[in-house]
Amino acid sequence: NGDFQPVSKYFSRRLANVDKLRRLPRLQATRDELLEMGRIFGASQEDLFLDNRAKESLIRTKDLSIYRLIVFATHGIVNGDDGEVPQPGLVLTPPAIGSESDDGLLTASEIAQMKLNADWVILSACNTAASDGTPGGEAFSGLAKSFFYAGARTVLVSQWYIASKATAHLTTSLIQVLKESPQIGKSKALAEAMNKMIKEGRNSGWSHPAFWGPFSLVGDGWR
Repeated sequence: NGDFQPVSKYFSRRLANVDKLRRLPRLQATRDELLEMGRIFGASQEDLFLDNRAKESLIRTKDLSIYRLIVFATHGIVNGDDGEVPQPGLVLTPPAIGSESDDGLLTASEIAQMKLNADWVILSACNTAASDGTPGGEAFSGLAKSFFYAGARTVLVSQWYIASKATAHLTTSLIQVLKESPQIGKSKALAEAMNKMIKEGRNSGWSHPAFWGPFSLVGDGWR
């Protein structure tokens, strides 16, 4: 399954290797995931950054402070044992030629420089809780911490590699629960989405904790 393969080998020490980045497995489920979330909340096309609009140069210059909910559904990158990835990051649509302003990888330091005012950032990507992806690494010192620096109040992170289709099912269920019952808070909404996945996922195998267990809330999850 392409969702689980290591991706640290795709990067050089300075910039992401654009050619190899482009060859990462496409995650069709992430597109469907974002479209379904947009449908639930009635988002416009301008609010959805897909395909050629999902560029680092656009994301870094866009005023994201107008959004209270921000979702990244993509490959998550952590420091590999070979040390080639300098810091955690989120893969965006790679440019034709990589540059300092846009190499297709939105890194933790770049995220920390953004200006957000989000009640919630959902990171639907692999291993977004760790700083370097290795056992014993300082928890939440990478991507999650960067989003807090940028102004997010709650971040949904994952503790290990995830399956994109199962994750899309979980996150869209989570959003639907919050849409229908906003007063219950994020933590309870996540618990309800997980319970729903356990009950409904017996035939697909998604009831196993490997599919819903990686996710946890960091920050102000009770609201």
